[in-house]
Amino acid sequence: MFAVLHIADFALHAVLRHEPAATGQPAALFSGTGKKSLVLAANPAARALGVALGMTAPQAVARCPALVIRTPKPAAETEARAALLAVGFTLSPAIEDTAPGLCTADLKGADPAKHAPLAVSALAQLAALGLPATVGLARTPLLARYAARSVQPDLSSFSLSFSSAFDASSPLSHERKTNAENERERAGILLLSPADEESFLAPLPLAVADPSPPLAAVLVDWGLRTLGDLTALPRDEIVRRFGSEGLALWQRAAGGTLRPLHPVVPPQKFSARMEFENEIETLEPLLFILRRFLDRLALELRAAQFVAAELHLALKLEDDTRHARRFRLPEPTADVEVLFRALHTHLESLTTPAAIVALELDLTPARPLVRQQGLFETGLRDPHGFAETLARVSALVGHDRIGTPQLPDTHRPDAVQLIPPAPVIPPAVPDPLHPPLGLPLRRFRPPVPARLSAANDGSVYLWSDRVQGEISLRGPPYPASGEWWQKDRAWQRVESDIALAEGGLYRLVRVGESYFLEGEYD
Repeated sequence: MFAVLHIADFALHAVLRHEPAATGQPAALFSGTGKKSLVLAANPAARALGVALGMTAPQAVARCPALVIRTPKPAAETEARAALLAVGFTLSPAIEDTAPGLCTADLKGADPAKHAPLAVSALAQLAALGLPATVGLARTPLLARYAARSVQPDLSSFSLSFSSAFDASSPLSHERKTNAENERERAGILLLSPADEESFLAPLPLAVADPSPPLAAVLVDWGLRTLGDLTALPRDEIVRRFGSEGLALWQRAAGGTLRPLHPVVPPQKFSARMEFENEIETLEPLLFILRRFLDRLALELRAAQFVAAELHLALKLEDDTRHARRFRLPEPTADVEVLFRALHTHLESLTTPAAIVALELDLTPARPLVRQQGLFETGLRDPHGFAETLARVSALVGHDRIGTPQLPDTHRPDAVQLIPPAPVIPPAVPDPLHPPLGLPLRRFRPPVPARLSAANDGSVYLWSDRVQGEISLRGPPYPASGEWWQKDRAWQRVESDIALAEGGLYRLVRVGESYFLEGEYD
């Protein structure tokens, strides 16, 4: 069994999928921007208003004044092709890039009962990517292509409830099968059983089999109009009159033969790029395009059994400058919502000096993380949500003020540094075998400036905004210094413990010629 994903008017939808304002509007793809440019493709809304292939721009606009006019964009077609193949890998690991807007998948080995549900899921994913498509399921690749092209996409009738009718293993009466087939066609899916092949092919026009113009002219003179008319003739007689060309046409009219696919290798580089015709100055269109990119890249990651460990975003600005930012994810993932939140959180607080003219997004792949935590270890319940909260806080207070405090390897008082939070919370540190001795010091933050004065009788008094009084006892000085090899970080101080006559034990610190009360002993 083979499945074919078909996107009609592929070049047009490849352009429109990045324009949410054009959704549902009549649109056509023209060969150029001049008045003599011709219509290459038109969506159903435009065709319903009289726009036809080959019309000039004035003719098309005369029939549809609100027509959205677009020209081909190779970059958009490349992106849409990658999206189509990414969805194709959800059907089978063996897929073929048959033609623009056509992807063929070999369903060999898959459960027949899952063929139609897989097709429903593929159509839903393509619709989410802005690509209306149809699916044909048949015995040969060519038959599946005919089936996909004969069905009209109807995204409004998409419903996963159809999956119950797609259960091929359940016994269905003839009337129930007919209803199921009608539902599949309305959902953009046509499943051809071997028994239905002849009745399906017979009424199709002869042009479906792509005969050469000279051969088509001869067959029309013979009165042959459909594939059934051609296959009703003996194959040997067609071969005797038209040779190998006639044989190939007769076989195509009969549904083709089994052939090996030319498989596509899953991508190993996960990136997306786009240059904008009109500069982007607001956040909403940029987020819309980024979401389109991430939907496609996430599918490619899953198809290759990867997850994303890092995101690299680069914005090219109108003044020829660039804004680049690398996002290290707290935990590798292929979840689109998580990846999008990381970009959204950064961009909503970003202000660029000029408009954006190009966008680049690269994902660094990694194997899924498999780790068994220790018995007494606890991980973050939502590491990505925690990282998003940190990003929002850092946008307010600055990146250098976010992290987990850690004591550096120095004797500098109150020295502390911030490190990124650990994804796994380690077990609690056990109590020390020998607890520290001495009175606990309740520190003043910041230290309180103090002043010493000596009386005529030799007593020394302490003066500060917090405490005042005569010093009744003063311990020996304890000099400390460090980092003398760095002039901008060198420090030196002298500490001593004092007791006041009216009560109270304090730590007195002298830095240069200034005194400070650093804390009070409990």
